[in-house]
Amino acid sequence: MAIQFAVSLSTCLVLCLLAFPYRSIANGDALKEKTLAMIKPDGVEGDYIDVIKKTILASGFNITQEIQLQLNENTVKSFYAEHASKSFFSDLVQYMTSGPVLIMVLEKANAIADWRDLIGPTDSNKAKATHPKSVRALCGLDLQRNCVHGSDSPQSAVREISFFFEKSSSGFVSTHDEL
Repeated sequence: MAIQFAVSLSTCLVLCLLAFPYRSIANGDALKEKTLAMIKPDGVEGDYIDVIKKTILASGFNITQEIQLQLNENTVKSFYAEHASKSFFSDLVQYMTSGPVLIMVLEKANAIADWRDLIGPTDSNKAKATHPKSVRALCGLDLQRNCVHGSDSPQSAVREISFFFEKSSSGFVSTHDEL
């Protein structure tokens, strides 16, 4: 009886070890993360939307939500509040309100780090030298007019996505009230 129990327990453990990883992989949602991506005014006005979206999709991301809009001053100040005390803040607000932006939610495993790698260094001039195939090397102009934004951490991604996209109980996605 003890031998049968040990064999049954061993069989159960083996089956569990085989089944649980399969369920996690089969249900890929558990392995995916989301990040916010924004094509800034210079990217929209420079007609880079299609090129950037093709690059995103070719890199294995899914674009789960998107909206193109013109940001107002209050929205930009609220979104970039952590930079309010920095010397470049007023220039940032002026730049981000200078034209429309395209805001997207990207999804895949390791989305935050992969998007940050794909866009390259913040300074587009540095990107051109050190990451010549990055999005910022392709369409950015300088440190400020660098074409795209990407969340820098899981906490930022959650905050930034919820800033622009809210999901109601009905499943309808609406935009931020200030927009």
